[in-house]
Amino acid sequence: MNENLSRKDLELAIQKTRDSFDTDKPVVPFIEGDGIGIDIWPASQRVFDAAVEKAYTNGRKIEWQEVLAGQKAFDNVNEWLPEKTIEMFDEFGIGIKGPLTTPVGGGIRSINVAIRQKLDLYACLRPLRWFKGVETPTKNPGNVDIALFRENTEDVYSGKELEVNSEDVGKLNKFLKEEFNWEIRHDSGIGIKPISKTASERLIRSALNYAVENNKKNLAIVHKGNIMKFTEGAFRAWGYELVKNEFSDVAISWEDCSGDAGDKILVQDVIADAFLQQVLIKPQEFDVIATTNLNGDYASDALAAQIGGIGISPGGNINYENGKSVFEATHGTAPKHAGQDKANPGSLILSGEMMFRYMGWNEAADLIIKAMEKSISEGNVTYDLARGRSDAKTLSSSNFAANLVENIEGFK
Repeated sequence: MNENLSRKDLELAIQKTRDSFDTDKPVVPFIEGDGIGIDIWPASQRVFDAAVEKAYTNGRKIEWQEVLAGQKAFDNVNEWLPEKTIEMFDEFGIGIKGPLTTPVGGGIRSINVAIRQKLDLYACLRPLRWFKGVETPTKNPGNVDIALFRENTEDVYSGKELEVNSEDVGKLNKFLKEEFNWEIRHDSGIGIKPISKTASERLIRSALNYAVENNKKNLAIVHKGNIMKFTEGAFRAWGYELVKNEFSDVAISWEDCSGDAGDKILVQDVIADAFLQQVLIKPQEFDVIATTNLNGDYASDALAAQIGGIGISPGGNINYENGKSVFEATHGTAPKHAGQDKANPGSLILSGEMMFRYMGWNEAADLIIKAMEKSISEGNVTYDLARGRSDAKTLSSSNFAANLVENIEGFK
């Protein structure tokens, strides 16, 4: 049964979420993170607090409250993801986190995935843009300005698998042969990949609503439906149905517009492998992307490489219908660099910028972007962003944050 909110109800839900943060001292739970989390979280928090103070003087302040997950949680309470952490994110409706390690050899498949699934954070939003001064492997990184919506709860990440040569895989293989006449090699592991209409529609609806709110010109549904016709092909079809049924006043599919969308958002679809080629050749032709979970994983990292790497690529996991959200650094824990005060906190800082914008605290968010633009353009950067720049001054994590704070405090 499809229980998604309609477009109108979704718009009301988003406004209700923003209204809920129209308060002086909201509580925001945070996870410091494993590995370099001990370096990048304090640096990021300093920038967040400076932006809020500059934007609102004494009118607003974040009440930070630490919750545990990952190695720190395991060391303290012998759990990788304590239920109390999920309860705190759920209670306050928001959170932010550093990178988390994934246990090897058992336990949770992925702590990050578990958080998203437990809170039903169905949309992974990755805004991807270039900051002037960042060295990249592409000629025109400034052409990348894309908001990527990745479905967060289905696909292979919530799929079921059976191990090769196990008794269970033998039973399933026999069943598939007898019931469907499917020929699968006897020495295969078998996985099941779910893609539902419910999850697909709410993701694409959120992406379309984002395009409307932010005056975007086009949205691309990225899929591999030419091969997986009843999963990713259905994702594509449900997207086009949504355009016709709920967004026809503001959007139009490429099939219906005869090449001219007019003032409406043009909705088209692109095969996933072709998309990875096209965003290298002509990224300026893409504004908003709606895609399935695995495709979104590949595409977001590929696009991040075009703008300088995941070190300055933010991310947010959001349920626009109930308002819950957790923003996060998109990179790994880099344990060999932990405690050296050298890691780039940019991804986490920009994820905080996303968080403020989601809360409706746009003034604080704008200050963070301006400060980041100024520091990077002037060459005041961490070691990873200094590579290839003769004008760069390499800063530690804490000094990079200090430079951002100085910028923020100096803005009029």
